[in-house]
Amino acid sequence: MKTAYELAMERLKKQDQEAGIESKPVTDAQKAQIAEVRNFYEARLAEAQVMHQSKLKAVVDPAERETLELEYRRERERLSDERERKVEKIRAAS
Repeated sequence: MKTAYELAMERLKKQDQEAGIESKPVTDAQKAQIAEVRNFYEARLAEAQVMHQSKLKAVVDPAERETLELEYRRERERLSDERERKVEKIRAAS
């Protein structure tokens, strides 16, 4: 007997096939590239967080702190989006 998870995955694969979506397995080389990209951006995000924390310690004004928070959120979003675009580009290269 199949589990509910297996049945759900089969239904999703069938829906993808009907919609014309092809699933291509990721090669070992692509997995290595994806891991490298993710590690790089994880380091960049950690660096941004450290810089943000150090800037916050120097600021007392609530308006300035809010501005710094907004800039930090934008930077994190930019880095995350950039990471995901590169990962998708690697996956699409198969």
